[in-house]
Amino acid sequence: MTDSAAAAAVDAGMDAVQRRLMFEDECILVDENDRVVGHENKYNCHLMEKIESLNLLHRAFSVFLFNSKYELLLQQRSATKVTFPLVWTNTCCSHPLYRESELIDEDALGVRNAAQRKLLDELGIVAEDVPLDQFTPLGRILYKAPSDGKWGEHELDYLLFIVRDVKVNPNPDEVADIKYVNREQLKELLRKSRCLERKV
Repeated sequence: MTDSAAAAAVDAGMDAVQRRLMFEDECILVDENDRVVGHENKYNCHLMEKIESLNLLHRAFSVFLFNSKYELLLQQRSATKVTFPLVWTNTCCSHPLYRESELIDEDALGVRNAAQRKLLDELGIVAEDVPLDQFTPLGRILYKAPSDGKWGEHELDYLLFIVRDVKVNPNPDEVADIKYVNREQLKELLRKSRCLERKV
């Protein structure tokens, strides 16, 4: 039995859509200077055991989409997501994949291509509503966080900002809910989140 087959047997309870993505999608492995060092499936890239033992670090992005009133679009991750289910987050967090169009380093074009793809996959936002030249890369952060003990993240994360009025049609396999928040509403959400963390 291959490693992938063994893993699939162990995680047979995983949602079929998420299981397919975990084994078919190949993340881009990088070093801390964002140099490509290989590729690995999403399953292995998100197992805390592999992250810790092999120091697997993969390229990722976080999109912050604002409308013309400068309200931020938030999404609640679906209950079937493997990492951080039902957590409220920014507009879209995902990974460029190990494919030609998403490996382009110049002007973060590969990452922007991936962001456009995932905004369609997750939120039904068509490419015409989020042109590649409208994404503003604001930098990169190293990010490491466990989700539930088994799963987690270890990413070099590109921060992408975009201001556009868009039509949203969430994919229920990816997104449980969405909402736009203004600055004060976002501050209040963060304040409530910190209060909950202190109580846990």
